[in-house]
Amino acid sequence: MERAVGTVVRGVRAPIIREGDDLAAIVTQSVLDCAAAEGVAFRDRDIVSVTEAIVARAQGNYATPDDIAADVKAKFGEHTVGVIFPILSRNRFAVCLRGIARGVKKMVLMLSYPSDEVGNHLIEPDLLDEAGINPWSDVLTEARYRELFGETPHYFTGVDYVSYYRDLIEKEGCELEIIFANDAREILKHTGYVLTCDIHTRARTKRRLTQAGAKLVLGLDGILTAPVNGSGYNETYGLLGSNKATEEKIKLFPRNGQVFVDTVAAKLREATGKNIEVMIYGDGAFKDSVGKVWELADPVISPAYTPGLEGTPNELKLKYLADNDFASLQGEELREAIVESIRRKDGDLKGSMASQGTTPRKLTDLIGSLCDLTSGSGDKGTPIVWIQGYFDNYAK
Repeated sequence: MERAVGTVVRGVRAPIIREGDDLAAIVTQSVLDCAAAEGVAFRDRDIVSVTEAIVARAQGNYATPDDIAADVKAKFGEHTVGVIFPILSRNRFAVCLRGIARGVKKMVLMLSYPSDEVGNHLIEPDLLDEAGINPWSDVLTEARYRELFGETPHYFTGVDYVSYYRDLIEKEGCELEIIFANDAREILKHTGYVLTCDIHTRARTKRRLTQAGAKLVLGLDGILTAPVNGSGYNETYGLLGSNKATEEKIKLFPRNGQVFVDTVAAKLREATGKNIEVMIYGDGAFKDSVGKVWELADPVISPAYTPGLEGTPNELKLKYLADNDFASLQGEELREAIVESIRRKDGDLKGSMASQGTTPRKLTDLIGSLCDLTSGSGDKGTPIVWIQGYFDNYAK
């Protein structure tokens, strides 16, 4: 009998992970226990995905504002530092900002507007239209911003991030000026020393600032790339991908991810006899239709994965085949024609009309988004996701 179910996704419960835990063993046993409890058999090319949060937690990859401050001071010295394009987040950026402020004497904070890079809005775009403001050319002082827009609480959190960030910085004894602009080069009118805090546009921002004559440009990926006073670190991403653990501690993006996923894959192969893909996932890539926020504050969706997850989908659009190539067919004859088309499809369908609309994103980005939606960020208690049938198609 042919299978009646395609992709199946299971959130797998696990113990609360602490620093020093043997996470590879815990993940393996948790998935085995799930299979036994649910009466599910493993298959080749199942996927076991683990949230980056518990990987970093098991590694003890933490840092404090004092660690951040020491690194910022060592790299920028006594200069006024332009801190530009931060995201608006108490969880993702506030503790980092506290550390940065602790490490400099004067800061010029430049906020993008009407929203940050991931879609958190300072103000609604309609208000710009009403005020006759062009965000691509107009630079606003804090006083002008308040004159035009007043207090601007965030839609979900109720936080006025301009006030929140000002209070946070000044409590660290740091002198502060706030401006609003969307051209990175505007900061060079205030200082040549820049810490750019954008995530996915950081390479372009650094290039433009360097070409415009900046004296020193670092991104968040240039802070805590090595231990400071025994702190955690990430040699590739620095502070990118960090989030708040406590008011005085952040959890950094995990290190040595490839070793971890390869170890879990080997343990699962030994326990099940199947070749199971393993990956670490962070933020997915999906947009909230009300708050307009992209859930994409990590530098990558998957920092490590086994080789079988490399690449992009190579799929045919079934509705295109049904409406075009086989529009005259019905029932079993239609099914057989589509199945045969799938079996005979080219290894690379790029540019084919029959593949349009099949989301040619990286497999790890697609799977990571699926995992993030499954595990959530609250109290589900399922930091492991087990996926079956992801690589199946209508012909199998």
